[in-house]
Amino acid sequence: MAKKESNVIAQNKRASHDYFIEETFEAGIVLKGTEIKSMRAGRMNLKDSFARISNGEAYLHNAHISEYEQGNRYNHDPVRARKLLLHKKEINQLIGQTQQKGYSIVPLKVYLKNGFAKVLIGVAKGKKNYDKRETLKRQDAKRDIDRALRERQKG
Repeated sequence: MAKKESNVIAQNKRASHDYFIEETFEAGIVLKGTEIKSMRAGRMNLKDSFARISNGEAYLHNAHISEYEQGNRYNHDPVRARKLLLHKKEINQLIGQTQQKGYSIVPLKVYLKNGFAKVLIGVAKGKKNYDKRETLKRQDAKRDIDRALRERQKG
């Protein structure tokens, strides 16, 4: 029997609030031994992190992976730049999309898939304040409608 558990390690909840996500890509991430151990313990934070492409390679910046407690001298730097594993075609696609004004690459979540750490990155365009307010209004209206439907089904 397979275990039914969530493999999501970290999620960037602010990304959907601050950006319109246009397209997503799944990328592998190059980690050191103590980093993957710390990630499996759930000690990762994607707040304020971003991805950047330099020299034809994608890197994840500002993703915080806490030091492994039993790591002694082999521990890692918590906020070092980590290489993302993408196909050349995907990197070229990301380069083309992010050269447009206002677009950036944002990590959405980090999870384990078949024992490997994967990052879901999205090509995102920043939201203006009025867009954020409109999104909140739409979410509130949907919540009110769902609540009314539930009350009606009960009674």
